[in-house]
Amino acid sequence: MAHKSSVPLFWRLQKAKYSLLGSKCLTCGSVFFPPKTLCPNCRRKGKIEEHKLSGNGKIVSYTTIHVPPENFDAPYTIAIIELDEGTRISGQIVNPEGIKIGSRVRPVFRRIMVDGDEGLIHYGIKWETDGDAAGSTTTA
Repeated sequence: MAHKSSVPLFWRLQKAKYSLLGSKCLTCGSVFFPPKTLCPNCRRKGKIEEHKLSGNGKIVSYTTIHVPPENFDAPYTIAIIELDEGTRISGQIVNPEGIKIGSRVRPVFRRIMVDGDEGLIHYGIKWETDGDAAGSTTTA
């Protein structure tokens, strides 16, 4: 039996997932994704506010999945991306051909998965590489 997502959970996370909405501590300048309500650096002294992330960044590590979980097509590439704002996020790369550590990426809106034949269709942010981005030749 296929796993179906919780509709209430899906709607609660929609704002952060679709808008790349994180948080920023106005006291120390740290940026977080997913959003936090308390700065781990400043604790109670930190003032947190919502912060829209650009989604632009560079790949710091990546791997290609050849044996996926149910409802995912293989192979697909997942990367750790250091966003220009300084926080790191994981995400799927839609055009992994020629991928390198240091490759620049930008966010794109794509279908993520389907919960069975009659379940939710999940959309979200994936990343595409800039074809001419300079990066090291090291592979992960």
